[in-house]
Amino acid sequence: MSSEKVPSSAMTSTTPHVDLAKGINGLDKIVLRESRGSSAEVYLYGAQVTSWKNDHGEELLFVSNKAIFKPPKAIRGGIPICFPQFANHGPLESHGFARNRFWDVDTDPPPFPTPTYSKAYVDLILRPSEDDIKVWPHSYEFRLRVALGPGGDLMLTSRVRNTNPDGKPFSFSFAYHTYFSVSDISEVRVEGLETLDYFDNLKSRERFTEQGDAITFESEVDKIYLSTPTKIAILDHEKKRTFVIRKDGLPDAVVWNPWDKKAKAMADFGDDEYKHMLCVEAAAIEKHITLKPGEEWKGRLELSAVPSSYCSGQLDPQKVLQSS
Repeated sequence: MSSEKVPSSAMTSTTPHVDLAKGINGLDKIVLRESRGSSAEVYLYGAQVTSWKNDHGEELLFVSNKAIFKPPKAIRGGIPICFPQFANHGPLESHGFARNRFWDVDTDPPPFPTPTYSKAYVDLILRPSEDDIKVWPHSYEFRLRVALGPGGDLMLTSRVRNTNPDGKPFSFSFAYHTYFSVSDISEVRVEGLETLDYFDNLKSRERFTEQGDAITFESEVDKIYLSTPTKIAILDHEKKRTFVIRKDGLPDAVVWNPWDKKAKAMADFGDDEYKHMLCVEAAAIEKHITLKPGEEWKGRLELSAVPSSYCSGQLDPQKVLQSS
């Protein structure tokens, strides 16, 4: 597996907003910077965002200290792209192959349906290799735009087009496997998924209904919430910070923390690191996306981090969830 050299002219913008740099183990990465000080880093390997910092330089994503930046191993943390399969729910390798491939910078992407108000963005593209077609016999173009907004928001827009010449449709599942950095998992709660149905992956994907309270964490959790709202909030009491997840084209949401036993069983994950991370993943899993030749699907994720407000001694997520 080899990475093509990326000419500096391939950047969608000139510095200081967009830069090509060498990352860990010499892997190419794109560095995005906004004038107020926020930044993001995207590796061409996996098109994976591995860093998102606010204008104070605080890291908002979790990447394990034991993450292995050596292909074909997936990078543990940041925002892996799960495509064309989520987890082991199908015949392919877990979470599909997009996160284990080298993507190219897309120098001439088709017109974007919504304008990007930031100059800090990069367009990446993945097309199937001969090996990929052997395991998933379809022709496609997967375009990803990673953008950093003027206020520090991180936006990922995926566009998948069926380019099969034989007239055959294909189906896939998808997730932005986002690892958020949190101060202490026991001090975190998730708002916006109350009363919803979910599949519990720890109980053979049996279907349950979430109770009326916000989700808190005191043991391993691995759930796929169904028909979720476009906005979900993660409240970090200790840091007085709220992550706001906005999503479009992604009806499901995965909530995952491996807790202590599974953390110790993972070679690329520190024994106690589960305390400082939480995955809340915008996804399309229950109902697979099906595209006929020429059809395109779009799935968008927007992340922002805002100070948490207090109300009667409690963090008040309703203002966050009700605001536009």
